[in-house]
Amino acid sequence: MNRRYIIAGNWKMNKTPAEAAALIEEIKPLVSDASCQVVVGVPFIDLPAALEATKGSQIGVAAQNCYWEKAGAFTGEVSADMLREMGVQYVILGHSERRTYFGDTDMTVQKRVRGALDAGLTVILCVGETLEQREQDITGEIVAMQTKIALGGVSVEELSRVVIAYEPVWAIGTGRTATAQQANEVCALIRSVLSGLYGPEAADQALIQYGGSMNAANAAELLAQPDVDGGLIGGASLKAPDFAAIVAAASR
Repeated sequence: MNRRYIIAGNWKMNKTPAEAAALIEEIKPLVSDASCQVVVGVPFIDLPAALEATKGSQIGVAAQNCYWEKAGAFTGEVSADMLREMGVQYVILGHSERRTYFGDTDMTVQKRVRGALDAGLTVILCVGETLEQREQDITGEIVAMQTKIALGGVSVEELSRVVIAYEPVWAIGTGRTATAQQANEVCALIRSVLSGLYGPEAADQALIQYGGSMNAANAAELLAQPDVDGGLIGGASLKAPDFAAIVAAASR
């Protein structure tokens, strides 16, 4: 299956609106010839600046979270409908930092996915195991469970608007990276789970990223794996040359 890679930057809590616009202006000429999908995931406060700066380019804009209700007494939250009306195309859901620090669970991730898809957004769904879980040799069980719960109620048609990002928690922001073989092994497992849920054809078409400390140095090896369809990039996405080098590796 000829899948089109997707490289998405997760800026986390970095960059003011002015800094965000400046970084996107630096990135744009470096990725103008990319054959892969390119996305920047910015803080809520940066969304207007990012949407303006990416106009006329092929760069998509992602929010880093959304709430599952359309409206109501949920102080501090942002709905998927609000994002969509702004022009946001993507939303990152289930990131390990949301699970670890802000109480997200498999069930709340499922509700966020449902809300985002209902609003017409494309979801970048994060799944992955901790170091303790990997050492207990339950990576497969954990990742399969997270994937199945998050996709509860998602139709085969809606699956085309879900990108799954495998992000081993032990490799996020630590400088540690899964080997290319380890990354592909889990991405292949996720594809097998999708095949069981939706059939082999839908699974073959699904995009599965790797999201654990992918950088300019290791991107080519990771992206050469048959079941790795791109990357969810953390620290390297904040440096235009590094991010561009990863996009270039995905465009070969």
